[in-house]
Amino acid sequence: MSTCTNLKDRKEAFRGAGPAGAGRSAAGRAVPTEPGRPGRAVVAALMVSVALVALDGTIVATAVPQIVGDLGGFSLFSWLFAGYLLSFTVVLPVCGKLSDTFGRKPVLLVGMGLFLVSSLLCAAAWSMAALIAFRILQGFGGGAIEGTVRTLTADLYPLKDRPKIQARMATVWATASIAGPAFGGLLAGYADWRWIFLINLPLGALALALVIRHLRDTDQVAAARTRAVVARIDWRGALAVFACGGLLLFALVQGGVAWPWTSVPSLVLFGSSALLAGVVVYVERRAADPILPGWVWRRRTIASVNLAMAALGLLMVAPMVFLPTYAQSALGLGPVGAGFVMSAMTLSWPISSALSQHVYRRIGFRNSAVLGIGAAFLCLAAFPLLPHPAQPWQPALLMLGLGAALGLFQTPLVVGVQSTVRWAERGVTTASLLSCRQVGQSIGCALFGAIASATIGSRLVGATEPGMPTHLDDVARALDHQSLTDAAAEHLRTAVTTAVDHVYVGAAAAALVALLVLLLVAPRKFPVLQER
Repeated sequence: MSTCTNLKDRKEAFRGAGPAGAGRSAAGRAVPTEPGRPGRAVVAALMVSVALVALDGTIVATAVPQIVGDLGGFSLFSWLFAGYLLSFTVVLPVCGKLSDTFGRKPVLLVGMGLFLVSSLLCAAAWSMAALIAFRILQGFGGGAIEGTVRTLTADLYPLKDRPKIQARMATVWATASIAGPAFGGLLAGYADWRWIFLINLPLGALALALVIRHLRDTDQVAAARTRAVVARIDWRGALAVFACGGLLLFALVQGGVAWPWTSVPSLVLFGSSALLAGVVVYVERRAADPILPGWVWRRRTIASVNLAMAALGLLMVAPMVFLPTYAQSALGLGPVGAGFVMSAMTLSWPISSALSQHVYRRIGFRNSAVLGIGAAFLCLAAFPLLPHPAQPWQPALLMLGLGAALGLFQTPLVVGVQSTVRWAERGVTTASLLSCRQVGQSIGCALFGAIASATIGSRLVGATEPGMPTHLDDVARALDHQSLTDAAAEHLRTAVTTAVDHVYVGAAAAALVALLVLLLVAPRKFPVLQER
């Protein structure tokens, strides 16, 4: 009898699991969520907060020559980005759990405060080592901001309005990816590189004032604080997660750069991270209130979307990292032209994200994501079919289609998964999505960087012309110096085209993996909880 009742409850939970579906508790009762009606000031606070993180990810790169010239430490400058990525990624699950325990507003305020203080410290850095240390602190603040804001978008908006706020956040990222490098170049060239960090202070102060004044805690936050008085924070689990994630990302960042992939340092780091992963599982299974609860991976919906988001992070490396090199080295475009080719994707993504609700309301979250990732696979697979040399509008058109496809893929998954969990689980769930995407991106950078370098090296074996590079990072510099003969320059452009084609084939394979995960693992209908 009880088995029949459980089956009936499951059927009721999955019935109409599109946007209007109602979830069920273990007792068969509807489980409501608590979306609100945020005012414009709250929306502005969230967008400014995201703009802080988005600008920081793009504005620093343009000032690297000035930073190195002032502070020295050329051999260490890559850690300005690697250190930030490490801390940003490993703090996400911890902040997700803390926001579920203490509420979103305290975690967001602490993250913003840490981000602003570390920005001021970065501007006052006296050496490259000090700047790297302050960038790591800044990554902790940035991760807290990003994870908490993404969770708040689900707390504050009803299901039907969530694609709109997701589109606004995507627009902030798109604008930052275009304006950040130009703005950073202007500050570094006509002012001082320290202003790229000082510019965060007025923006952050505005966001901080808006959050303090207008963001109100809900009844669930008050209940969460009551529980937090007697709850035991899982500090052992947090330290284990930090150590495991830090070692894994460190191995991915340094492998193939500071030492070969099969060298002793790489093997030791990967082995240690695997050992610490076992420690995380051991500690979390025994924790009363774990930082990484096991239900995140036991629930079919969340686990499948986590895997799909990891594949998204991996495939995004192709257009975000390798397309600008292709546009400048193979197509002969300047930085502005290369930015235009890449910006086509960032223009169509927010529009597709905002319109995705009209699709998933009719065919469901999973089917909408399947449609989006299927179209993304076609766009990525078509890139190697472009003629050589291609016209700039041809890759731009493909990137326009890719952005539209990924907007239709990501937004239904994020909105759908956030709608299947209670308030007290939403922070952890959202953090798991973001963490998987960040880890996928780190793996993609390491994997595709190795593929591109191997392709360039094989194509240039035996080349006798002077100045021929052997690594993708040196290609643009060799072509800019114009010391190559026409034949050598054409040979180099062909090698770059082939390398980027191989990267896009790998990205298409990642899209295919995401498609298979959605078809074979994800439920056809997400068990959406009823809104109240």
